[in-house]
Amino acid sequence: MSKFWSPFVKDLVPYVPGEQPKLTKLVKLNTNENPYGPSPKALAAMQAELNDNLRLYPDPNSDLLKQAVAKYYAVDASKVFLGNGSDEVLAHIFHGLFQHDLPLLFPDISYSFYPVYCGLYGIKSAPVPLDEQFQIRVADYAKPNGGIIFPNPNAPTGCVLALDAVEQILKASPDSVVVVD
Repeated sequence: MSKFWSPFVKDLVPYVPGEQPKLTKLVKLNTNENPYGPSPKALAAMQAELNDNLRLYPDPNSDLLKQAVAKYYAVDASKVFLGNGSDEVLAHIFHGLFQHDLPLLFPDISYSFYPVYCGLYGIKSAPVPLDEQFQIRVADYAKPNGGIIFPNPNAPTGCVLALDAVEQILKASPDSVVVVD
């Protein structure tokens, strides 16, 4: 199949998912799985929608969901962006916001798709080492950059960056896009 790849992706290093153990009583932080399953209310809501309407395409703008999210966070619905999973949203972010002359900063031990997107979209990157406790050092992000992205909690370490630390990163890079994934 390689002769069919476009020049855009032919030399791309593929995403390699983390280990996927098959144990049943294991919480896998690298896949953000919920060990408790959906709530009974969520199951009931899903079952209530299992009807003839499934033959129709959903609203392409997801207006009802956007309005609900906007209301919950007290923002205008025009400020809400939805996608088919976080990877699609991240792809739009990388493609639309991170192609600059300066490198994108992200933790060196983090979501392994970040370097893949950098390769796909030709984005310079500068992975930032974590400290000895696998924590993000806020001061390490206070340098010129073409954007900053990090998951919170960080995958796969599970370490959480406190809100005041996130605010310090934002204040140190007021002219950069900072994405808390």
